[in-house]
Amino acid sequence: MTATHAPHGATHTGTDTGTGTGTGTGTGTDAGFGTGSDTDHREPGPGRLVGRSVRRREDPRLLTGRGRFVDDISLPGMLHAQFVRSTVAHALLTDVDLAGVRAVPGVVAAYTAADLGLGDIRALLDRPTSEFVPTDMPILARDRVRYVGEPIAVVVARDPYAAEDGVEAAKVAYETLVPVVSDAQALAPGAPLVHENAPHNTLVDVAMFATDGIDDVFAAAPCVVTVQTSTGRQNALPLETRGAVASWDHKEEQLLLRTCTQTPHQVRTVAAHCLGLDERAVRVVVPDMGGGFGQKCVVGREEIAAAAAALRLGRPVKWIEDRKDALTASFLAREQRYDVRAAFAADGTILGLDADVVCDMGAYSCYPFTAGIEPLMASAEMPSVYRVPAYRVRGRAVTTNKAPTAPYRGVSRPQYVMVVERLMERAARELGLNAVEIRRRNVITEFPYTGVNNITYDPGSYLESLDLCERVLEDEGWYAAKEDAAREGRHIGIGYSCFSERTGYGSAAFAARRMRVVPGFDISEVRMDTTGAVTVTTGTQSHGQSHETTMAQIVADELGLDLGKVRIHQGDTDRVTYGWGTFASRSIVVGGSAVQRAAAALGDKLTALAAHLLGVEPGSVERIPGGVRLRDAPERVLGHAELADVAYLKSHLLPDGIEPGLSATASFDVFGDGTFSNATHGVVVELHEGTGRVEILRYVCVEDCGVAVNPQVVEGQCRGGIAQGIAGALFEQVTYDALGEPSATSFMDYKVPTAWEIPDVAIHHLETPCAFSSTGAKGAGEGGTIGAPAAVLNAVNDALAPTGVELDDTPITPESVQRALEARP
Repeated sequence: MTATHAPHGATHTGTDTGTGTGTGTGTGTDAGFGTGSDTDHREPGPGRLVGRSVRRREDPRLLTGRGRFVDDISLPGMLHAQFVRSTVAHALLTDVDLAGVRAVPGVVAAYTAADLGLGDIRALLDRPTSEFVPTDMPILARDRVRYVGEPIAVVVARDPYAAEDGVEAAKVAYETLVPVVSDAQALAPGAPLVHENAPHNTLVDVAMFATDGIDDVFAAAPCVVTVQTSTGRQNALPLETRGAVASWDHKEEQLLLRTCTQTPHQVRTVAAHCLGLDERAVRVVVPDMGGGFGQKCVVGREEIAAAAAALRLGRPVKWIEDRKDALTASFLAREQRYDVRAAFAADGTILGLDADVVCDMGAYSCYPFTAGIEPLMASAEMPSVYRVPAYRVRGRAVTTNKAPTAPYRGVSRPQYVMVVERLMERAARELGLNAVEIRRRNVITEFPYTGVNNITYDPGSYLESLDLCERVLEDEGWYAAKEDAAREGRHIGIGYSCFSERTGYGSAAFAARRMRVVPGFDISEVRMDTTGAVTVTTGTQSHGQSHETTMAQIVADELGLDLGKVRIHQGDTDRVTYGWGTFASRSIVVGGSAVQRAAAALGDKLTALAAHLLGVEPGSVERIPGGVRLRDAPERVLGHAELADVAYLKSHLLPDGIEPGLSATASFDVFGDGTFSNATHGVVVELHEGTGRVEILRYVCVEDCGVAVNPQVVEGQCRGGIAQGIAGALFEQVTYDALGEPSATSFMDYKVPTAWEIPDVAIHHLETPCAFSSTGAKGAGEGGTIGAPAAVLNAVNDALAPTGVELDDTPITPESVQRALEARP
């Protein structure tokens, strides 16, 4: 496979030794680009580093037990906090008796909302009340509880065991109310209200697009297909649960809050507000973090309650979420319902898309994104990779008596991609077309393309990725294997999903949602010391994305440094000027561009200083690995350490216009619609009739994220995302009984796939560079999760085709398959 498969100057790389044999086993090892021999395990010297799979700099620390996570922090006199949580889904609080708590040996203090007097967390959209209703989320429940697990009181003790004993001793009296446990119940006439200020239990109701004449389009269309689907509520399940250590720094007169968050500056803002402190009096520091996946990019209540207790007691307080609370009371995601129809011409060309989207957002809006995060995402981007000429959508966020929802890797895109891809499959069947061919006739092929949703898509490889993915499965013999299996009475299916991933959301994209708090830009400072080593700050926040490696690769390339000379600092609100953290695949596009610009500005300063010291104009010198040299006399070189020596220790030699020291600061924002990565996923499954079990035989991913700064890191993102997407497609779901009690309180109940259920993934890379990011990179953090559910669901339905059974909901469990098969007439 050569570069002829890649558009717009793109290239195609990647090898795969895990090719199928045509026997239906799909065995083998995927040794794609950036793995195996492609990984450079040496510490690279100066030279082109972007695009190389250099070894992750984080790994020696993390893999040898030298990482430092929140729970590793121990301070003199430290106390431990746990929370008294609601045992009912909806009730008035009539009494909270903590007298018995305070009598438990080891308990130091116990506080209710009235004791602490904290401000609420309120996330806002600048929309009229007909479109948006805000919620006030108290740090501790005051007079009412709205879900099982809502914190009511905080217990502080000398050790975590005493804190748990204290929680057990609390006595809470409730006046129970009828709980609302589904979106259908929430929207039913006369339903109980979760919030009295939210009529019909609706927090967001936005008709974002409505093309004129769309009803006429559907009335005249030769083919109209519909899909009604629902997706299960999920938990992001980072390996490290949430936690915090709060203490008061008397010297700095500052609260020091160490917590595992994706957005430290936003935690600082909310903590200062709730605690009544100046923002400069709050410092948030993030140590090593064991995953987040979006669950930790919103501001929680517990870390602020722990901070309030620390301020009250004058001692450090630690809170670590246990796994039961993480499963039942932490931020959840994904529970959505779609009712969508699409109109097609006789040749398979899509004519229109009409959608009603309902998202169950739980009890409260999350900060800063609000309850609009999922319905607004789905409404804005549903047309995806297809040329849709007419579009109408209504997106609603309903509130229920469940734990609140936060972003989770992909944010509505796994759901709406699944819906649109099901529409493509259904239309292909109705029109007698091949399922890949109907996609081929509708994908965007000319760029830039401005869609019916008013979003402009930058160049991508939509058609090329689709063609390559199909060709890989054909060449491996899977279509023949499917036919062979059918003759043997076995059910093998092949499914695809073709999609884009909007990355690098800037201020303009978030402002379009009318968020009161508008994320977007990033700021970086690059500072060189007297030895020529460099310290870099970035407002992104790694929680597994390898920023210490990839950001260093960008800086080392720009300045011609050994990678070991570059140190990345993030996750400290006193050290980093400002940042929006890491979410929405923004880090390399936005944060990496800010880092590159700051490094380039420092490089310009080095060039100007060298030219002065060499007695020439700046245009007569050039930067090289390790320093700056004279163009006409390349033997005349000034190394970085020599230049730094002058900048810091011999500043009397500096010319006018160059300040002492060597540092530069730069920012970057995206003022357009962002940049779009894209991919096609192809999946082969076997469905075992009799048990309903779905076995994935082969998984192929053809992805294009522009310039891959570190291909091995990109592959890790793809594989991890695909694993989470498969989890949502086949396994994971949080369910509730009629009283709002969550069913999944442990991993005995919440089924998480293991390595046994996740297949090897063959990854093929196309490269269509981003025109406006400083590195040419696009984001790669969420694509795996976005594409997997649709591809798996389509493959399952292809396997089921001979039976006449069709599934549209996820997760697809053995029980749901068997029920559908047994319900056949």
